Amino acid sequence: MAQITTAPNATVADRRDLAETLGVDDTGDGDGELTWGRLAGAIEPTTEPAFASRGEAIRAALDGKLDPDLIERERERLVEAIDRLPDVREVGIPDGTDGPYTEIAEPGWRLYDHLLEVGFFESLEEHALRFEPEYITATTRELVRTESLGAALGEAGFDEDEKIALLTAVANNDERLSRWVPSNQIPEGVEYDTSNVPPLHRRAMGGALLWIDGLDRHLWQYEPLVTDEILDDAVRHVKGMLGGIYVTATAALDLADDETDAFTDEGLVAAFTAGAAIQIVEQEDVLHDVFYITDEMRAPSELREETR
Repeated sequence: MAQITTAPNATVADRRDLAETLGVDDTGDGDGELTWGRLAGAIEPTTEPAFASRGEAIRAALDGKLDPDLIERERERLVEAIDRLPDVREVGIPDGTDGPYTEIAEPGWRLYDHLLEVGFFESLEEHALRFEPEYITATTRELVRTESLGAALGEAGFDEDEKIALLTAVANNDERLSRWVPSNQIPEGVEYDTSNVPPLHRRAMGGALLWIDGLDRHLWQYEPLVTDEILDDAVRHVKGMLGGIYVTATAALDLADDETDAFTDEGLVAAFTAGAAIQIVEQEDVLHDVFYITDEMRAPSELREETR
């Protein structure tokens, strides 16, 4: 069965930009492959005081509130959902509005509900930094240095190309990400009530899950327009969104379980930031690649062909 991959998003130019952002040579290993491990070995160790202090504050704010058993259970179910994606792609068009994509999103929703209940998103909103270019670069560097996260993504079904694609989603989209502003930093004078805007990390995760949920109805309703390429893009972006949620879940598990201790305070902040960034980029991409079906993208119309 063919593997569902996020790798097509990581072009040669993307990889070059990623290497340049991190300040490393982009020639890769002897076989030309740019890997997470090679990047980690090439990055000079640095300290990020702002990350460390904020990571410490997040740990203090959420101490004893997170349920490690629930997070670990749903994290494992996210892996099972990712494993199901080749089967979902093989089926093609869902049979109705509540189909495989809705089921795949379920562990993410259970994780989301728990994080919402304990005030996780509010804590990140209070202590996380805004998406700025220098912050995104520092996040990517710290993320790469957290090799345990790279290993965890491998266990979740992401090969080296896919892991690099996730890194490029963070590192190469600082302008897009900068448009996502924490609710407590939205400037005055906007045309809507900012008191109703959820925290940024809640918008990222909840938005990703809503887009996944919406795929069953969308693909079923617009079946005559849907091509194989659109179906490929759907599962590819779903895998990316689930990967972002998995990154968040992995960091949250480290925060919840005193025995895990796989993340430094800097790495914890970087993982939460990167998880949200991946969720944001992938949900924006699924919107344009799957939900907005243009005339150029759509399947040929049989009626049009008959009337020619």
